[in-house]
Amino acid sequence: MKLWSDSWTNGDRIPACYAAGRLDESGQVGFGENLNPHLAWSDVPATARSLVLICHDFDVPSRPDDVNQPDREVPAELPRTDFFHWLLVDLPPRPAVIAEGEYSRGFSARGKPGPGLPNGARQGLNDYTGWFANDPQFAGRYYGYDGPFPPFNDSLVHHYVFTLYAVVLERLPLEGDFGGQQVREALAGHVCAEATFSGTYTLNRRLAR
Repeated sequence: MKLWSDSWTNGDRIPACYAAGRLDESGQVGFGENLNPHLAWSDVPATARSLVLICHDFDVPSRPDDVNQPDREVPAELPRTDFFHWLLVDLPPRPAVIAEGEYSRGFSARGKPGPGLPNGARQGLNDYTGWFANDPQFAGRYYGYDGPFPPFNDSLVHHYVFTLYAVVLERLPLEGDFGGQQVREALAGHVCAEATFSGTYTLNRRLAR
């Protein structure tokens, strides 16, 4: 199975229009266009009844102590953890494309609606749900795609991996709201193929030059 995009070349820097956070001309951090990228796939096995798409960042600081502090950087040696940006399950194998901006245009305070979609797919809760949980302005349920917004003072450039799974079930055994770890657990034993596409992103002005 193959997965690709016209939005950027695999492994390259993600254009700012696909990010939830961006640097403006003065170097200040603000919300971006937050478009979901174009994605396309081929060679899906005949045994696949549905697809699952996960986008995650594996470079997220495991502790928030230094995050977004202007007087210091998050150290590179700090242990890192996963942050899920997009969970899409029960996606029909055809059409074999997701158009740019089809699932996300702009960043919605308190989150975009979900989980069900007209094509029968379901969207999980991305990890901005937990990140903003104690913020009176932004707390909410963040379904679907919300793109990169790494700490502006992180000394690491973050990596974002889109993984497409071909699944032998038409409906993944998940009920109610679900997150990234629940999707991973539900996939166990039901995947007949997978493919990945990735990109990098940073809001650290020192690294973004």
